[in-house]
Amino acid sequence: GSTTVWFLWVLACNVEEEKYSERVYTIREGETLELQCLVTGHPRPQIRWTKTAGGASDRQGDQAPHNDTLKIQTINRHQGGRYYCKAENGLGSPAIKSIRVDVYYLDDPVITVHQSVGESKEQFYFERTVFLRCVANSNPPVHYTWKRGREVLNQGSDSGVEIYEPFFTQGETKILKLKNLRPQDYSDYTCVASVRSVCAIDDKSAHFSLSNRTAPPSIKLLLDDPLVVNHGGKHPPPTLMWIRPEGEELPRGAYCVASNNVGNSAKKSTTVLVRGLRKGRFWITPDPYHNDDNIQIGREVKISCQVEATPPEELAFGWLKNGRPLRSSERMVITHTDTDVTPGTTNLDIIDLKFTDFGTYTCVASLRNGGSPEISIDVNISSTTVPPELTVPRGRSHLVAQEGDTVDLQCLVSGKPKPIILWSRVEEGGGAAATGHTPMPDGSAQMESYDGVLRISNVTRDMGGTYRCQTSQYNGFNVKPREALIQLVVQFPPTVEPVYTEIRQALGRAFSLTCRLLRAHPARLLRYEWKLGSRLLTVGQFGEQKDDTNYHVRALNREGYGEYTCDITNEAGAGRCTFLVTGKAYAPEFYYDTYGALWQNRPRVYGFKLQWTQMEPNAVDRIVAYRLGIRQVGLTRWWEQEITMDRTIQKGELLTYNLTELVKPESYLVRLTPITHYGEGDTTERIITYSAPVNPHLREFQCGFEDEALCLFSQDKTEEFDWTRHSAATRDTKYTPNTGPSSDHAGSKQGFYMYIETSRPRLEGDKARLLSPTFNMNTKTSSLPGGVAPTYCNVCVHIFGALNVFLRQKGSIVTDTSIWSLSGNQGNRWRQAKVNIHPTAAFQMVLEGVRGSGIEGDIAIDDIAIEEGECKDPPPQE
Repeated sequence: GSTTVWFLWVLACNVEEEKYSERVYTIREGETLELQCLVTGHPRPQIRWTKTAGGASDRQGDQAPHNDTLKIQTINRHQGGRYYCKAENGLGSPAIKSIRVDVYYLDDPVITVHQSVGESKEQFYFERTVFLRCVANSNPPVHYTWKRGREVLNQGSDSGVEIYEPFFTQGETKILKLKNLRPQDYSDYTCVASVRSVCAIDDKSAHFSLSNRTAPPSIKLLLDDPLVVNHGGKHPPPTLMWIRPEGEELPRGAYCVASNNVGNSAKKSTTVLVRGLRKGRFWITPDPYHNDDNIQIGREVKISCQVEATPPEELAFGWLKNGRPLRSSERMVITHTDTDVTPGTTNLDIIDLKFTDFGTYTCVASLRNGGSPEISIDVNISSTTVPPELTVPRGRSHLVAQEGDTVDLQCLVSGKPKPIILWSRVEEGGGAAATGHTPMPDGSAQMESYDGVLRISNVTRDMGGTYRCQTSQYNGFNVKPREALIQLVVQFPPTVEPVYTEIRQALGRAFSLTCRLLRAHPARLLRYEWKLGSRLLTVGQFGEQKDDTNYHVRALNREGYGEYTCDITNEAGAGRCTFLVTGKAYAPEFYYDTYGALWQNRPRVYGFKLQWTQMEPNAVDRIVAYRLGIRQVGLTRWWEQEITMDRTIQKGELLTYNLTELVKPESYLVRLTPITHYGEGDTTERIITYSAPVNPHLREFQCGFEDEALCLFSQDKTEEFDWTRHSAATRDTKYTPNTGPSSDHAGSKQGFYMYIETSRPRLEGDKARLLSPTFNMNTKTSSLPGGVAPTYCNVCVHIFGALNVFLRQKGSIVTDTSIWSLSGNQGNRWRQAKVNIHPTAAFQMVLEGVRGSGIEGDIAIDDIAIEEGECKDPPPQE
């Protein structure tokens, strides 16, 4: 029930095992990172990748379940860090493995120059010291080399040169100090930055020409129109850049930066303004000393006009009456507000209004230095100029809409001139929406409309509530605002859960279905209706306090399978819970950690032990069989057969079926479907690939070395050379025609055998060792009465030269025991050796070939066999 995890990496520069056995994966910036998390465990664990950087965990997204790969295309330096692969299958603790990813990079180096200048101009050459600083960002730390022309500069090689690292940036920057500047110091300098070719990163270099004209930049801003920037004619010529601070509104600040890597960059700030006029508005203020909002003869009236200008100090206003210029007088007083305090406003006060003052007044806004069209606003003052009134049309103060509708909220405004209408929302509980807590549908605190209509498209439930319309002072009277309220009710159908769920149930059992109401408007007069398919089961009405409805089935019969629905309805529509009740068995879960191919002593076919557990076997009726489908990968034809189950399967029980006659080395897609009396359950698929077989319990083992896997024999890498797999048909006997068999043991020139070549560079006494797979003892016979160890017969066929056979036992210590040996030229014929062995623990056979005195001492072996029981007629040992 536990899970384990380990890593597989692809295309790393190198993988180091550091101390504390921390895994480190190094990769070059820009390459593709591919980490594979290999997991074992049953049921197959789910995998999740996470990364920690600075304590915060950012998730790399849920991946597919098996052998999971984390892939990052063109990785950058910020994506280095520790990656965690977490596998869990609900049993035991999750398995977690971590790996540190180190991203290697080397940026182009940058040379900066700083200099100190002596007081005295005459002592110029003796007093001036120049520092050339080289900086390159890198991982791992960079190594710097300085060159003057082609000559490499080293500390101590030139008395006028010092090379050092400032202690506060150890390993990051390298400074070349030229003391008391000499004529030969005016030259071309190169800084070479190197990370010593880790991850095949090439060295990078930067160049600087030092001359007696080398100087830091300076800037003069010539504030004419257009704006001109002068970089001061320094050497090397600096690059110029204009920078505007982030988020600056009009007018915008900007500064000019000049840099030539000598000394500090030069900066000059200025302000760049985009000239213009925007947003012209007016309002009329009746005589403030009387409690009357009307304009009357003999009283005072004020017309105000407001414009936003850039730059504000250049704003100029003028007034016209009926198209003719108007000057300030005792009865017509013109004033302007301070533009530093508020947006530019001009006021025309008409004192002691006369009939002759009726007419059209125009306020004109312009910029003094031109460059932008002027704005003019007309205001009519007459006996028909009346303050506004606001009403809501009959029957429109309470609106009911359904979610998704388009709804118009309307306030009728009268008066002359007509003001702008401001719409806002009133918070539940009476607070004003101006506090900004309840935003308008567009997200703002308030919205303007010129015709008194607020249109809300695709209305949603959170747009319901109370809306306020009120007159604005703008473009109308500056009097106490008139206002009206409109109630908007948004109806929406019930929201229910679960929307869809599947229930698997055995016959004869009771079960219950519950449909829960989450929200609805209106929330009264709710009805529910349960159906099975199109058949009505029950209907009813929700009580005041109830927020769910249940349907019970006392004993499920065959007709009770199907799709149950519960509809909860109100005026706006219905919400539906759907339950699919089936008797389908859950999916089987393949056990992936089975041995590979089964042991079969047949050259062309292999077998496979398929193992699985059944998910929730007791939830539904007994599984009577599994349908097994199998097809070769790359072909389309399926083979199907039935695996019958004559007993009840227990939860967690490991089920086994042996697949045979699979063609080497093809892969197969296997499909397994559980079957109950209800019918087919959920299907699971997996791919089976051929791998060299393992023989877990020894009965009989035979190997003719016909497949490249060598029956899991392996070479002992501690010896001087290896055995070679050969056939007589491919053997080159041009040089030593007497050595090597003319066929395999079966007499076939195409058949294979194992062989050691003793010609050069082999020396006398050199050994090659071949190790058999490890065999477990047969537990049934290993506990014979009297504690006698079981007997196995070891058969070995060989030809030519000296061969030694050892029994290697793997008890508490590993022991090698010689059981058979033969030396000398045996002639060009195969000889069979049989010997009884009595292992007491898991064991291997070790076949050792030793190079003799001449090149004709080649050795070949074929057809190794190990069988339970005594050898039949073992030949005498020679």
